[in-house]
Amino acid sequence: MIKERDLQRLKNLCLGSAVFPEEVLNWIAVENLWNLWVPKKYGGLELSLTKGLNRLQELAKIDGSLGWTVTLCSGANYFIGNLPPDAAKELFVESQEHICLGGSGAVSGKAEKEGDYYRISGEWRYATGSSYLSHFTLNAQIYENGKVVLDEHEKPEVRSFILPKKEVKIIKDWNTMGLKASVTNSFLVKNALIHEKFSFIYNKFYQPQDIFKIPFAVFADLTLWVNYIGMAGHFLEASKFKLKGGKVCSNFLETITESQQNLMNYSNEIEASIADNLEISEATRNKIHESAANSVRNMSKHIIEVYPLLGIRASREDQELNQLFRDYFTATQHHIFTR
Repeated sequence: MIKERDLQRLKNLCLGSAVFPEEVLNWIAVENLWNLWVPKKYGGLELSLTKGLNRLQELAKIDGSLGWTVTLCSGANYFIGNLPPDAAKELFVESQEHICLGGSGAVSGKAEKEGDYYRISGEWRYATGSSYLSHFTLNAQIYENGKVVLDEHEKPEVRSFILPKKEVKIIKDWNTMGLKASVTNSFLVKNALIHEKFSFIYNKFYQPQDIFKIPFAVFADLTLWVNYIGMAGHFLEASKFKLKGGKVCSNFLETITESQQNLMNYSNEIEASIADNLEISEATRNKIHESAANSVRNMSKHIIEVYPLLGIRASREDQELNQLFRDYFTATQHHIFTR
C-alpha cells in the first residue's frame, strides 16, 4: 500500500511531466518498484502475482505514465527468471547497480553467433522507460557463419538479449499525445558483442518462485490490464465533480468494479493452480485474454461517453482530466488487446 503522504505529491510531480523528475525516480528506487517480481536473494521484493497486481493498479491510478513505466520495466526485470543463475547474480547483485530493464518485444535485428558471444545489430521500437534504463532487452534472429540458424521446429531461431545501456543509442521519437513520461523511444544497436549467458528464451525459467511458472502471455495480459483499470478509475474520480453522480457515473463504476473483480479472480485462480502444480490450460489463457480485451473496450466506451460532458476544462492540456484522457487512449494503442 502506497503511503497517503506520497499520493498527492506523486500526482503533482507527474502531472504534465514529459519525463519523470528525479524525486519520482528516487521514490521508485527507494520503494524497489523496478524489482516487484525479482527474488529476494537478488535484492527484489518477490511479490506474489496478486500483491504485485494490486501495487501496479495503485501506481496506474496515481498517474498513467508511472503505472505503465513501472509495469513494463518491472516486467522486463521479471526476465531474471529466464537467466542462468550466474548471469542473474552478476547483473542484479555483483554489479551493485540499480537495475532497470526495458526494451522491445519485436524481432527487429540480427545476432551473429561468435563462439560464446553474439554480435548484435538492429533497430527496435517502443522501449518503455528508455531514459531510465540501466539495460535494454531485445529479440533478434540468430545467424552463424552468415546463415540463418533454425530451431528444433525448422523455423528461424530467435533469442532475447540483455544489453548494457552503453551499447545502445536512444532515438527520441516518442511524440505521442499521452504517456509522455514513459519515454517509450526507439533504440539502435551496432555490432554489440554480448556473452551468451545474457541471452534467454521466454518461458524457460531457472528460478523456483511461483511467479515464474505463469505463462508469459498470461503475465503480460494481467499486468497491462490492471493499468487500464487504474487509469479508468482515476478518470472517473476526476470526473465526478462535473458529473455529480447519475446513471453515467454508476454504470462506469460498475464496469470498473467488475473488471477488477474478474482480474483478481483470475489472479487467485492462477495462484491456486500453480500451488497445486496444475498447468494453466490454453482455454484459461484464451479466456483471460478475451476478458481483458472486452474489459478495456467497455471502459473505453464509458470514457468516450463521459468526456463530452466535462466541459472545456477537460480540453486544456494543463488539466488533469485532459492528461488522463490522453494517457488512457495512448495506452489503448498497445497491440496486446487489439489483435
